[in-house]
Amino acid sequence: MPTLTKLYTMQEASQHNTQDDCWIVVDNKVYDVTSYLEEHPGGDDVVLASTAKDATDDFEDAGHSESARELLEGFCIGELDTSAPAIPELEISSKKQYAQKVMNLTKQYWTVPIAVVGISVVVGLLYLRKK
Repeated sequence: MPTLTKLYTMQEASQHNTQDDCWIVVDNKVYDVTSYLEEHPGGDDVVLASTAKDATDDFEDAGHSESARELLEGFCIGELDTSAPAIPELEISSKKQYAQKVMNLTKQYWTVPIAVVGISVVVGLLYLRKK
């Protein structure tokens, strides 16, 4: 049976990691606990340290009571999309592509190293001339 709650990726949930916008992920559910930060008995720093990752272990290790678990359910805004990768795939480029990018940058900004060398030569000549 399909889920009726909104699905969030870990990447989406990890973007909400401030006092003004705080989401945590516990047991593959996403919770917006922003309004509870000031009331949390352990302080808001404890909750903020559990953002941008799966906070299930942190939540369990803290030994929360059954009433705390029920309170947490009130902040549930959706479920974690476990089919999406936790970390986006990186683009793998070949050495040829990298070399081509370097060559393009070199062609665009060839004046920078020339200017550095030129200024160094002028400063060196002026320094030697004063001696």
